[in-house]
Amino acid sequence: MRAWREAAAAHKPGIMRLLVLADIDASHWKWETAAVDAVVSCGDVPVSLILDAAEAHRCDTILAVKGNHDGAAPFPGRIVDLHLRTHRCGDLVFGGLNGAWKYKPKGHFLYEQSEVEQFLSKFQPVDVFVSHNSPRGIHDRQDGVHCGFEGLASYIGRAAPALLLHGHQHANNETNLGSTRIVGVCGHRIVEARRPSR
Repeated sequence: MRAWREAAAAHKPGIMRLLVLADIDASHWKWETAAVDAVVSCGDVPVSLILDAAEAHRCDTILAVKGNHDGAAPFPGRIVDLHLRTHRCGDLVFGGLNGAWKYKPKGHFLYEQSEVEQFLSKFQPVDVFVSHNSPRGIHDRQDGVHCGFEGLASYIGRAAPALLLHGHQHANNETNLGSTRIVGVCGHRIVEARRPSR
């Protein structure tokens, strides 16, 4: 399995190919497959689909955060929960953040802006940051629900991850902020990640 993936990606050494998932209602993978090094879920994706996507792509590495429509149950053991944690994959260090802005009184993974500022104020720099929500002012919407996180924007300014992946905004967007490439995903997309020179 791993040999197939490595052989297929050998033409781009030093690069990880990530299958990024976000905001998908389907319970099973029904799209094309390709050689990828990791499956990364940005939240609001059924666990059954995450696992099925990994199986279809013959991929052993699964990283994820939860979205505001996900249940509170922990991920099964095969899925690495990145919420406020780091995880090394090859040459890249990943970190992540669950949830969305607290747009209603009750719900899973809903946070006040001040909470996110506190969460990320001392979070270590990583190469790839995976979030359900977008940074404030980047790809977000002023609709009372899809407001980005100010603390995430502050983290980018301080830690400068090479790549930030997010969902929640139900649009495919890409923006550069300083040295950080910010990619918003709705559905699925293959994104290449490279460790920056530090």
